[in-house]
Amino acid sequence: MRIIRAEDYEDISRIAAERIANFIAKKPDAVLGLATGSSPLGTYRRLSLLYSEGRVSFKEVRTVNLDEYVGLSAENEQSYAFFMKENLFDRVDLAPENTHIPDGLEENEEQECEEYDRLIKELGGIDLQLLGLGPNGHIAFNEPGDSFPLGTHKVRLSPATIRANSRFFEREEDIPRFAYTMGIRDILQAKQVIMLVSGAAKAEIVKEAFTGPVTPKVPASILQFHSDFTLIADTEALSLLS
Repeated sequence: MRIIRAEDYEDISRIAAERIANFIAKKPDAVLGLATGSSPLGTYRRLSLLYSEGRVSFKEVRTVNLDEYVGLSAENEQSYAFFMKENLFDRVDLAPENTHIPDGLEENEEQECEEYDRLIKELGGIDLQLLGLGPNGHIAFNEPGDSFPLGTHKVRLSPATIRANSRFFEREEDIPRFAYTMGIRDILQAKQVIMLVSGAAKAEIVKEAFTGPVTPKVPASILQFHSDFTLIADTEALSLLS
């Protein structure tokens, strides 16, 4: 495990974007595992800027997103498919057919999950996985529990996650209660994992996840076992680490 101490959120985004761009330069057809939410937003903006400056091309890149809300179409402004198009896919030269996100409208959850796992396998696995860190230690939508879920699955979102996501919705009743999410297995099998964390509010969970025991009650703690894991975090988020 490596820790890169950044000054602030903008510095986190700059460092992460540069690392991703350098990775693509070495492997133009890389399979990127992508996250959504506020943590990677600055990184996507930086990558879009690097693309506009001619410093990176996504022409051969393939992507798989971690998750999608159940019940939201790709056209819904709160869906992760919409988020990705707005903040990265439509801003760079990614081919639409090379981008993959779970189908939030698929009612056959067993079929959707099996197909997503098969897709990742057919792509050869994930070369570089980008992650954020949930306030309760979740990665993707793998919530705290009694075991680590392995494959893609449908999950009931925890109250803590619903509260954290409420800022993106006008009404509480509009907040989805379920999501399709990549499992721990595919995340751990990624050749390289980068996690972005910022702010004092995440300091306690950073300490718990990366200095405490490995436990499914803190899903991110499993990353202590990953052979090429990098945490890029600002001073506030790392304030409780020695």
